[in-house]
Amino acid sequence: MERSLRRMHAKLEHSMTWKQSSENEDTKGKGGDEGEDLLPIERAAIKLKIKQKRDSELAEKELQLNVGNQDVFTFPCDEDENRAVSLPDVLQRIKDIIIVLSDFKRLKEEGRSRCDYIELLKKDLCLYYSYNEFLMEKIMQLFPLSELLEFLEASEVQRPMTIRANGLKTRRRDLAQALINRGANVDLITWSKVGLVVYSSQVPIGATPEYLAGHYLIQGASSFLPVMALAPQENEKILDLCAAPGGKASHIAAIMKNTGILVANDVHQERTKAIVGNFHRLGIVNSVISCMDGRKFPTVTKGFDRVLLDAPCSGSGIVAKDPSVKMSKDEPSLTRCFTLQRELILAAIDCLNAKSSTGGYLVYSTCSILVSIFYSLNDLNLFKT
Repeated sequence: MERSLRRMHAKLEHSMTWKQSSENEDTKGKGGDEGEDLLPIERAAIKLKIKQKRDSELAEKELQLNVGNQDVFTFPCDEDENRAVSLPDVLQRIKDIIIVLSDFKRLKEEGRSRCDYIELLKKDLCLYYSYNEFLMEKIMQLFPLSELLEFLEASEVQRPMTIRANGLKTRRRDLAQALINRGANVDLITWSKVGLVVYSSQVPIGATPEYLAGHYLIQGASSFLPVMALAPQENEKILDLCAAPGGKASHIAAIMKNTGILVANDVHQERTKAIVGNFHRLGIVNSVISCMDGRKFPTVTKGFDRVLLDAPCSGSGIVAKDPSVKMSKDEPSLTRCFTLQRELILAAIDCLNAKSSTGGYLVYSTCSILVSIFYSLNDLNLFKT
């Protein structure tokens, strides 16, 4: 086995050398007998590595050109920092600092440490994008500088409206045609069988006859994914532990085709009213709606084939939807959130039927990008005997 792996590795290295020296990038070019021996997946891997290397070289050349064509960044003095500056100037300073940090030894100002530049960058990012320093520091720890601005800019872009066709009452293509006839510009979401994206509409999407008849639900496309991962089956017993306002739970019911038992629970009584309203409109009849603390749910009933836990979180992944997240998060609030999530996930595990013939699955999802919670979950003893 080891000999076979060595031969495969040697073959790939030889083919990459041949590939780089050949004028024709196709593996079957002139003198390409070596390339003909490779599997299609091996040739694709070689092409990908060569493309990545070429892109890296071009990016480095572009960076050096940009550095050479501009003045060296000068660290602002205290008076300059306190002086009011325009947002375009702040953005330019952010870009200048990132360039300096990308080649710090050569471009740094004498007597300035890397920490000085990082602190100034954090301050400018907070000013330009309206974050508090705590959350910005967490985000800066997550992303390399080359991706940091891309993430922050992407978080400022409003997402298009998406809807989910209710399979209990209609088919997606019929719904799309009905909305198009009403003046809506809609398109299919390619990775989902029930999703539609609405780019524009001449009528309110939340007040069409199709909406009132329960043919669709306005729902973020990303919230389809936990249900797709859960993969509910007909005639199962399934629990959505934090269900309000009912988007994911109604998706589960549609996939179950109104069979089995679906328990939709939420700790807030006011929010359960939204679940009831949506379920009535969508025609869901296989559900039990409860209102209790999810941490205590195993004391009431257990034995579920599948459990969905869309846990309360920091919301740091949905800044485009809720900009208030930028300024509202601090260390105590995150600590409370992490503690609650740990307790909920243990309760969700206790609700499962480990001997289920079809399930025994727990899907845990959040809309947070902060990794601290996932590290803390690793400390849990999830495999108790």
